[in-house]
Amino acid sequence: MKNLLLLFLFVLSVQVSHVSAQKQIEVEGVVLPRTIEFKQRQLMLNGVGIRSKMWVDVYVQALYLSELSQDAERIIESNSEMAIRLQITSSMVTSDKLSKSLNKGLVKSIGDGNLANFKSQIAMLESLLNKEKTVKDDAFNLIYNSADESLWVFKNDRYEGKIPGFEFKKLFFGIWLSNKPVDEKLKNDLLGKS
Repeated sequence: MKNLLLLFLFVLSVQVSHVSAQKQIEVEGVVLPRTIEFKQRQLMLNGVGIRSKMWVDVYVQALYLSELSQDAERIIESNSEMAIRLQITSSMVTSDKLSKSLNKGLVKSIGDGNLANFKSQIAMLESLLNKEKTVKDDAFNLIYNSADESLWVFKNDRYEGKIPGFEFKKLFFGIWLSNKPVDEKLKNDLLGKS
């Protein structure tokens, strides 16, 4: 009887860990969900990669889509729910450095002269990211909601606010997916190409 109970517990633990493994993925010690639920819609993990600067991994990033795709332009132009998840992996990343890095990515993506049209949205993004100190292991979910055409910002699963504009959404996702991404390898990882 004791052996039967041990066998049952072993089989049960294997099944539970198998189910758990299907719901999550681990990258460089960061556990990411395979899906994110937003407004009763399931967003699926499209790809995941690591952003490094000067030989230091600064964050693990994941792209979630309502329909999987390897077409960067189609993703940028799509008016459907999607999300970027940034999981901070370095204590060197601060709120200010994260904001500046995203701003540089915006400039690289569309050019400095075109940013004037998005001045208020960029200020809102910086304000939402700087509400409180950013530390290692913080997770940001930046989710585009097609219903109100805005980018919803969550920090550690807490809603911080939203930034209006479908055009801003295209600009924001372009940081990593445009023809001039901040990191070509990361772009390919997010598209599931590597």
